[in-house]
Amino acid sequence: MGLVARALEAAGVPTLCLTAAYSITAAANPPRAAFVDLPLGYTAGRPHEPDFQRDLLRRAFTAFEAIDVPGTIVDTGVRWSDDESWKDSASSGLNNGVVSAEGDTRSERSPEPQYQYDDDRLAAEGA
Repeated sequence: MGLVARALEAAGVPTLCLTAAYSITAAANPPRAAFVDLPLGYTAGRPHEPDFQRDLLRRAFTAFEAIDVPGTIVDTGVRWSDDESWKDSASSGLNNGVVSAEGDTRSERSPEPQYQYDDDRLAAEGA
């Protein structure tokens, strides 16, 4: 999404990436992003909880207005739960929703961006 956001911004359309994957978003380096500490797949909030979802969007729009440095990721303060034990069984969905016995099935992320092609790297760097 970071590359798409940069292309839209270059065309004059302001963007905000809403993300539950901080490290991945940092590697993609979009113009603006708002982080929510929610399970992957629930970035817009808990299902059937419109008040939670409205609060999340208000916080994201507030972050959007406040960001004045490209590449900034603002933590909105939105949390799935005060009890972080949900992270013990978080899954990326790569295993079709079946959580492994080891718990979180997401791969560790490197802070260094990784690109499949050199053209991707150049695009990400804005070259």
